[in-house]
Amino acid sequence: MPPFLAYDDKGPKPTTETTTATATGRLPLVLVHGHPFDRTMWSPQIAAFRTERRVVAPDLRGYGASPVTDGAVPLSRHAQDIEELLNALAVDSFVLAGLSMGGQIAMECYDRFGDRVRGLVLADTFPDPETPEGRRNRRAMAGRLLAEGMRGYADEVLEKMVAPYADPEVKAQVHRMMTATSPRGAAASLRGRAERPDYRPLLARVTAPVLVVVGADDTYTPVPDAEAMHRALPGSRLHVVERAAHMPNLERPEEFNKVLGEFLTAVDLLPS
Repeated sequence: MPPFLAYDDKGPKPTTETTTATATGRLPLVLVHGHPFDRTMWSPQIAAFRTERRVVAPDLRGYGASPVTDGAVPLSRHAQDIEELLNALAVDSFVLAGLSMGGQIAMECYDRFGDRVRGLVLADTFPDPETPEGRRNRRAMAGRLLAEGMRGYADEVLEKMVAPYADPEVKAQVHRMMTATSPRGAAASLRGRAERPDYRPLLARVTAPVLVVVGADDTYTPVPDAEAMHRALPGSRLHVVERAAHMPNLERPEEFNKVLGEFLTAVDLLPS
């Protein structure tokens, strides 16, 4: 049966079915996008790392070219989809990176199959459970997107997703991703995310190396939130990207890729 999710699978593949690393000796990198985006959010990272390692980037259920599910899609369903995709691709051990909602899905993945995660990258995200007000707001936004579509929302939040001073081409790309997203898919994830659990107890149990990244001007997940998560993760590394907001991987790709590349190299060198 083919995978449920649409995805990119770039770069060198293992030389045998039982090889953990790719033919280059480097671990695969799995990239989980945020809301309301798709796998093209990771284009600078796919381009930078596909020559040296396998890079897998799915479109989450309801986003990009993946099928839409109505109702509510919780983070646990997204994590199950990723697990099933990686099983289908025979990706056993890997470094897992997620941004914003993708970071929360990455935490859910670690809770489900953390023994396969050799390194964890949490970018512009936070582990706290949803609040009563947050649940109301997400459900209301889901209804609004279904009634009005994505464009009005995209216009409103563009300069919070990326900083007002971001490159115009980056702004245009982010706006295109948001307006191309299915309102049904976005609404289903919003309803599911309204039931987000508390991942803070999980952080103390993480034994894999962790890189925490945040844009200095991120208002959705401010730097103090990243600092608190960093403190809760034993042995993690924190990097603040200056002159970036919620999507430093697109706003400052060279710096983001440098920090990510250094982390990946360090994880590659660890004993399996």
